[in-house]
Amino acid sequence: MSTPTHPSYRWSGEDLDLDAYLARIGFEGDRAPTVATLRRLVYLHTTTIPFENLEIVLGRPVLLDVKSMQDKMVRQRRGGYCYENNALFAAVLERLGFGVIGLGGRIFIGPDNGLLPATHAVLRVATAEDDRAWLCDVGFGSGPMEPIELTPSDGELTIGGWRFRLELGADELGAQVGALHHFSRNGWLNRRTFTMTPQYRIDYEVGSHYVSTSSHSPFTTRPIAQKFHPEVHHLLDGVTLNTQYPDGTGETRDVDRADLPEILSETFDIDLDDADATQLVEQPWPADQRP
Repeated sequence: MSTPTHPSYRWSGEDLDLDAYLARIGFEGDRAPTVATLRRLVYLHTTTIPFENLEIVLGRPVLLDVKSMQDKMVRQRRGGYCYENNALFAAVLERLGFGVIGLGGRIFIGPDNGLLPATHAVLRVATAEDDRAWLCDVGFGSGPMEPIELTPSDGELTIGGWRFRLELGADELGAQVGALHHFSRNGWLNRRTFTMTPQYRIDYEVGSHYVSTSSHSPFTTRPIAQKFHPEVHHLLDGVTLNTQYPDGTGETRDVDRADLPEILSETFDIDLDDADATQLVEQPWPADQRP
């Protein structure tokens, strides 16, 4: 993979406080751009830094420059959604000497929700060891917690107990596309697709602006947070808390709005200051006004 030189095509790894980021996720040891290093980085980022959209609900913009992202996700120990997590991770990989290409994807919430906009970010990563390419997505909220080799395969992947299936092919218009399926309480579901067309930081900014401002985006209507572990996946959607396990079982319960700051802290490792906690609980959400 050739390395672009113009800053517009790069991920601003030079602006990153690499030591602070690695300390945040608990990474120690060899930093060489190898497959083993990549696996460890993906695992630690995915299981340490939560998925969350609270900036939007609190009325603040989502900023994708490296300094803002590391201030939020590293120094403040907060989380982010796909564009934040994967853009920060791309800067980390670039700084360490990996080859990184951004890709765009589409999310599928259920089997019959139709075609949604391409508003998901994933990464195609190359190491210094060989010519293999790897799919990395630390910003989906529910894994996978390892890179997946981008090669045709009909087999099922078990990663940390969770089951995935990667399919590579073409869409109805002939464009090369990949689909990542998850096994859950509803069986096998196609949760996201992605094309091989490169996406750059400016493309991520456009997608992020849409999902953080559009009334059609779920992120503008209610708080959403996720925390993913080898043994359990937690999802907060408004005032509904879902807990799922690798075998497909799980439970769902409604929670009191006043308990959200405590739930965010104890379950998602998101600690809000007093002002943000009060605002989250007391201010109306756009979902409150919808019929």
